[in-house]
Amino acid sequence: MQPPQRIALVAFPRIRAFDVAVIAEVWGVDRTDRGAPPFELRRCAPDRAPVQMPGGLVLAPDRDLDWLGTADLVVVPGVDDHLAPVPPPVLEALRSAHAAGTPVAALCGGAFVLAQAGLLDGRRAVTHWNLTPLLTATHPAVQVVPDALFVEDDGIWTAAGVAAGIDLCLHLVRTAHGAEAAATIARAMVTAPFRTGTQAQFIEHPAPAPDDRDPSGTLAAVRERALRQLGEPLTVADMAAWAGMSPRSFARHFTAGTGRTPIQWLLDQRIAAAQQLLERTGLPMPEIARRCGFGSEVTMRQHFAARLATSPRDYRRAFRAAG
Repeated sequence: MQPPQRIALVAFPRIRAFDVAVIAEVWGVDRTDRGAPPFELRRCAPDRAPVQMPGGLVLAPDRDLDWLGTADLVVVPGVDDHLAPVPPPVLEALRSAHAAGTPVAALCGGAFVLAQAGLLDGRRAVTHWNLTPLLTATHPAVQVVPDALFVEDDGIWTAAGVAAGIDLCLHLVRTAHGAEAAATIARAMVTAPFRTGTQAQFIEHPAPAPDDRDPSGTLAAVRERALRQLGEPLTVADMAAWAGMSPRSFARHFTAGTGRTPIQWLLDQRIAAAQQLLERTGLPMPEIARRCGFGSEVTMRQHFAARLATSPRDYRRAFRAAG
């Protein structure tokens, strides 16, 4: 079995319990029996004293901050008070980890911790939209990105909001271990399989099951059929005919059930299918574009640029480098 990836959760008073739970759920649960890679998650603090969190919760550290020097990834939860001074040993440990080349990630308000450490000076970063003005005002050297779900700059990752923290954690798993590993963890967490945004999203998204808005399963069946026929030039009229509805009625019901218009959803699926082929095969770009229904490599490249802020070739190159 491969050696476990070592994850350091940085703990100090007033860190947010939700972010701690997300980190523990992604990296602290043994899912090797389901095909997920092994992880070693350690709770690292200046000392072994219990760490008080908001809501009366307590976290028990099991390693000192020195352990960051052996970690493969350092993750910082968000904090309750974004202007409170962070313990100097924590800031120094984070600076040392980054200087040693260890990736450092912060969830939500954890960006303020990295900013106090000086790690975000001159770098792009993101935090919760409601905290963006505060981060900009208190740390003017940070290049705050206002509309991304997560960003990376020089091995430092930051994420916006609690749900975006889940996105980032799964993305870090996927970057280190591949799509299947991230998908296994996402399914176990029953998390949203795909979130659009200006940042690249790498969570696989299977067809949704029938829900209360689709008791007969008609729309779910349409989505499953569309996935089987992604290589064809599908239209809303085609999908509506499969459902036995008018295009207008179908589009209304589809959007109510998925939160996406049929065309937006179809584009999501085409991009996701292309991502999988880019990650797992050596197929040439024109063939991937054909199989995923883009029609041409040019069209596929345009959609990758608009949705993922990258090109298909750079996407493939990034995952081959990560592997």
